[in-house]
Amino acid sequence: MTEKSFPSPYDQQPAAAAEGWKDLYAYNLVFQENRREVEEAKFWFCDSQHWPTVTKPFETIGFEFAVSCLGQYNSRHLLIPPANGIEFRIHNGYVFMSPVGVPETEIAARVPEFMARAGHYFQNWDGLLEKWQGKIRGTIDELGALSFEALPAAVPLEDVTSGKGLGPNDTLLGNFDKLISLTYRAWQYHFEFLNLGYVAYLDFFSFCKEVFPGIPDQAVAKMVQGVDMELFRPDDELKKLAKLAVELGVDGHFGNTEDPEVTLAAIGSSSRGAEWLAAWAEAKDPWFNFTVGNGFYAHDKYWLDHLELPLGYIADYIVRVQNGVGIDRPVAELIAERDRITEEYSELLSPEQLAAFQGKLGLARQVYPYVENHNFYIEHWTMGVFWRKARQLSKMLSDAGFWPEANDMFYLRRDEVRETLFDYVTGWAVGAPAIGPDYWPDEVARRRVIVDALSEERPQPALNTPPAVITEPFTLMLWGITSDQIKNWLGDSDAPEGEFRGMAASSGVAEGPARVISSSDQLSEVQEGDILVAPVTAPSWGPIFGKIRATVTDIGGMMSHAAIVCREYGMPAVTGTGTASAQIKTGQWLRVDGNNGTVTIVEDHDDAVAGLAHEHDLALAPAAAAQLDAVLAESSRA
Repeated sequence: MTEKSFPSPYDQQPAAAAEGWKDLYAYNLVFQENRREVEEAKFWFCDSQHWPTVTKPFETIGFEFAVSCLGQYNSRHLLIPPANGIEFRIHNGYVFMSPVGVPETEIAARVPEFMARAGHYFQNWDGLLEKWQGKIRGTIDELGALSFEALPAAVPLEDVTSGKGLGPNDTLLGNFDKLISLTYRAWQYHFEFLNLGYVAYLDFFSFCKEVFPGIPDQAVAKMVQGVDMELFRPDDELKKLAKLAVELGVDGHFGNTEDPEVTLAAIGSSSRGAEWLAAWAEAKDPWFNFTVGNGFYAHDKYWLDHLELPLGYIADYIVRVQNGVGIDRPVAELIAERDRITEEYSELLSPEQLAAFQGKLGLARQVYPYVENHNFYIEHWTMGVFWRKARQLSKMLSDAGFWPEANDMFYLRRDEVRETLFDYVTGWAVGAPAIGPDYWPDEVARRRVIVDALSEERPQPALNTPPAVITEPFTLMLWGITSDQIKNWLGDSDAPEGEFRGMAASSGVAEGPARVISSSDQLSEVQEGDILVAPVTAPSWGPIFGKIRATVTDIGGMMSHAAIVCREYGMPAVTGTGTASAQIKTGQWLRVDGNNGTVTIVEDHDDAVAGLAHEHDLALAPAAAAQLDAVLAESSRA
């Protein structure tokens, strides 16, 4: 039999309007013809979890910096024994990745190096993490201090008489270089702790699989749930503001949240509005440095820049508070479940095993919060400042005639922006028009057509021939790309019609109408009781999690954002379904089984129970499983 394979990137043609798309990206980001044999020998998967839409030329900075720095820490800082970095390419506008393994003959030599390097961090975690906080906050402050202003008609007289010897063009060029270098620095900080967080969890996960044969992945994940994460602070701040609005009697002023100025003015004019506005101002810094996207795109909307977003979420929370509906995460229940499962599995171990179990669990719980917390500081806060400054530069050059729209700069590569900026300062310096205004408008228009054409088609989930078995741990845990998932993509799944299979990412079973969302702009369409179906979710979608019953995504593993957030909100989730968001239609009735990783379209459901979510937990602890088996056995005899 011929082995099934995904298409080769060399055999796929773009849409007619997208011809010449490779010219938009740097040479090292696309598949080169003279490397065909090398590139086709590798398995590439589309990372739609982080980059779900076409990436414009300037936006490649996100995956270039992120994946380069990830590899740097795996391969050069920590020397993680089985894993180097990840290669990346752009194909038809989408990001594809291929993990780089460590040759088996080299793994043993890396173990002592890894133990010394990782061990230092694990032993000094709190102190080093406090130092990290200072480093990243300092970097954010440096980014925030940058400014991109149009050059003046003449250098100020005091700059001449003081003997400064430099013009504002020097500052302008230097600020762009700083914008890029500071952002690259932030991404190095991003991975200083992140891979260690994954390693500690994977170590605990592997130990549990060894000493508890047959333990569900969910059981392992639940043993570290219920932790205090800063990533949830933005949503928690909204909930506090909603409760405060009701308490102070200003809750009647949220009828026009689309106009923040009017809403805030109305609140301020009320008798106790000043108290609420003070709490609002305190929450904004830093917790409104939060995007409804993922921070990798120039068009991502940040709460701080779009105050109608947090005001709208608060208004929704107010309605729920007024109706007596609880809006807080079920932290106490999560912790109780965590402790119950941990205790029941602990009872199965010998004293020696128990000591090892407790040590690995303690480490996993200590480092686990960073797996999500870093997201707020880098993807949200740092990248929010980065994009704000980049938009300021783009508008300045637009005002100078380089392109018609304020944000057109993002159709240029960052090296082209540097060349354009030098063109601008040279024209200013010599007193002659710059060349860019005669070149870039037509070129930007051409590139816009190409990007739009690429955006019309969904990417292939993968490229080339997959390996017989997926073993790379980060690919499994973060992206959820398993051998079974690849079979689904290739059409080899034995799932019946109307059923989708993926990763059992968060336990429980729920039923409800599907709400298919392809972007954050559609979040307002989500209704109470919906099942959220999306290519991928973002952590900042937390405010809608009080409405929905379950989540289904196309990609993502046990350690993906969607999986972690759903577990912390106590709702079922199936991630890594591959194609659910493309095949499920809004309004179809779904049954989401987060225990077994299945999503079923229910053609006929009992109207008497429509609207009810059915949640239960299966096989997550030995005692619970034994009780369930006893009940089922008794029922069978009856």
